[in-house]
Amino acid sequence: MKTSDFYFDLPEELIAQEPLADRASSRLMVVHKDSGRREHRHFRDIKEYLRAGDCLVINNTKVLPARLYGERVGTGAAMEILLLVRKDMDTWEVLVRPGKKARPGDRISFGGGKLIAEVLEVIEGGNRIIKFEYEGVFENILEELGEMPLPPYITHKLEDKNRYQTVYAEHEGSAAAPTAGLHFTPELLKEIEDMGVRIAHVTLHVGLGTFRPVKVEDVLEHEMHSEYYVVEPEQAAIMNETKKNGGRIIAVGTTSTRTLESVTDENGVIQPKSGWTKIFIYPGYTFKAVDCLVTNFHLPESTLIMLVSALMGKDLVMESYAEAVKERYRFFSFGDACLFLAKEK
Repeated sequence: MKTSDFYFDLPEELIAQEPLADRASSRLMVVHKDSGRREHRHFRDIKEYLRAGDCLVINNTKVLPARLYGERVGTGAAMEILLLVRKDMDTWEVLVRPGKKARPGDRISFGGGKLIAEVLEVIEGGNRIIKFEYEGVFENILEELGEMPLPPYITHKLEDKNRYQTVYAEHEGSAAAPTAGLHFTPELLKEIEDMGVRIAHVTLHVGLGTFRPVKVEDVLEHEMHSEYYVVEPEQAAIMNETKKNGGRIIAVGTTSTRTLESVTDENGVIQPKSGWTKIFIYPGYTFKAVDCLVTNFHLPESTLIMLVSALMGKDLVMESYAEAVKERYRFFSFGDACLFLAKEK
């Protein structure tokens, strides 16, 4: 299986630069696996494809304002860091730009000295381990000084930080948003629950590796990044009860999908647990938990489009993407959505 099998030509103007004023007003392509039929709707119409007894699984991670701009102490050289993984209370793995100017022992000042970072070591891949010094509460300082780590393909400045958060974001730890969830409003979620659809949550802290391109032509040689997840016992119980009663598990986003497929045993039972996952889902994979998927339109040759292809079949997905380009759908994080119905009933 070749990475180039998942290439499609995407005009740059179809990459959404800003979120819509109304989250639920984005377009929704509904793709039926059995028939190959595609429908063009709006996101709030998703209710028509859900039924009582289903379970919608959301990822309640919260994006950190993880991008910090500062200067190297002593030289005043401009520096930028991106928080990746919290190692302990004040120690983080980070990406630093320019990396050559961040050697062990160097110190970087943010906000006129409100926050100081000392570089402790350089690790594999060129990332740094740093330790912060500050007075007060770190999260409050980060909220004041940090910016949302928007993906590299979004060049516009985001005026409202909350638009890169889902309305149900709760547990801070992500370097990127679980963007399929950006389309939901509190009102829409209540309407869905009122229909008799259960809403369960998992937590997977999204890493920047989600944007990492696949650099090998042989898909099987690609190594996934590792991300931390939590599935709580009461949430696993809701999902297992749904499956036992014949309802569908509808994952909101590839992050929810990867979490569920990481914790489901060979008998299809979702296990409550926490840990790190590097699961790579591509065509040929047999799904153990997820029946349907709500997701955005992904980058060409990405692991995300491979995951969708595993669920729906590569040919149908690539045909759907070609139609999305033709119909001028908006792509990527702030773009439109798909509902992939791998199981209709």
